[in-house]
Amino acid sequence: MGRPMSTHGPQVARLRGLAASPTLALAAKAKALQQAGKPVLDLTAGEPDFPTPEDVKRAGIGAIQENRTRYTPVAGIPGLRAAISARLSRRLGTAYTPAQVIVCCGAKHALYNVFQALCEAGDEVVVFSPYWVSYPALVQLAGAKPVVVRTQEEDQFQPDVRALTRALTNRTKAIILNSPSNPTGRLLDERTLKALARVALDRGVAIVSDEIYDELVFPPDVCRSILQVEPRLSAQTVVVNGVSKTYCMTGWRIGYAAGPEELVEAMITIQSHSTSNPTSISQEAALAALTGDRRELGLMVREFQRRRDRILERLARMPALSCVVPQGAFYVWCNVSRLRQPAETVASRWLNEAHVAVVPGEGFGSSAHVRLSFATSLDVLEDAMDRLTRWMGTKA
Repeated sequence: MGRPMSTHGPQVARLRGLAASPTLALAAKAKALQQAGKPVLDLTAGEPDFPTPEDVKRAGIGAIQENRTRYTPVAGIPGLRAAISARLSRRLGTAYTPAQVIVCCGAKHALYNVFQALCEAGDEVVVFSPYWVSYPALVQLAGAKPVVVRTQEEDQFQPDVRALTRALTNRTKAIILNSPSNPTGRLLDERTLKALARVALDRGVAIVSDEIYDELVFPPDVCRSILQVEPRLSAQTVVVNGVSKTYCMTGWRIGYAAGPEELVEAMITIQSHSTSNPTSISQEAALAALTGDRRELGLMVREFQRRRDRILERLARMPALSCVVPQGAFYVWCNVSRLRQPAETVASRWLNEAHVAVVPGEGFGSSAHVRLSFATSLDVLEDAMDRLTRWMGTKA
């Protein structure tokens, strides 16, 4: 007989030290406090506050009414894979075929599949800090080791290629890129991308490029992918994206990845034994999103930029706080080190004393920052800034 299951925590080594997503946990806590009648203003959101576009919703409803509710091919319906490959080919200047695309249950699931297919036990994956909270966990779940390379605020969080080179070993399998960044909102500039590309080509290291916010960029800034500055990397790069942020479809759970066909085939095999296909209804809606009208996207980006400018203006009036200007996404990465308390303490005090919920930076790799989301109305942002201004004057 085997040993009985332990009730004192995970027995599997790769799960030790693995905690649930802090961003999801904080958002859940804020919602619970609101439901309990507390006047909490929630700035934790990692999703747009705009509704899914009407034509996309109609496509989902139509799929139900027309009984397109059965299993689909594991990697996604042919029309959606074709639309994704066409979009990426146009945007990146690299020709993709539908066979190089897999549709997954969100971009996080796509990343999970990437690392399960790419990594073996003992491999290493470079993660630039600050990082999206799930990158280290996704690497660890694949049996590999996340190797964190810090970036500096004074460098606008651009990776230092010399620091990257020092971190590389003969076990390095991949480098994760995220531009625009969650949590900083910063874009990787062209000079940095070219330098990173040279290292990847020289060392034969894979690039996993998370581009989920690539269309939520504030003019005059422009998002550039590493493949646009170095097309030769296409044979060793996986691009991850989805419809969640661009088309306000977080709950529809559709993400995708594109890369070398052999790797994509391995990801399809993994998916065939885990989730199988993503929801058929959501796939039809995603197809409508990718091939439909884009006017609402432009309106949303302009509104996000208006909110960004306002929250930066308000934060600039609080001498104890500072932040870099986000060029995309919908987050402000706020430096709270002058408060002389760890970010977790600051976030806890803001929640309990000012009733403003933010995400502490420890989960992103920094105890000196908190993440504020401006994916909420301007009225809520103004109220939240008023509360923090009063808190600064009485409690800091």
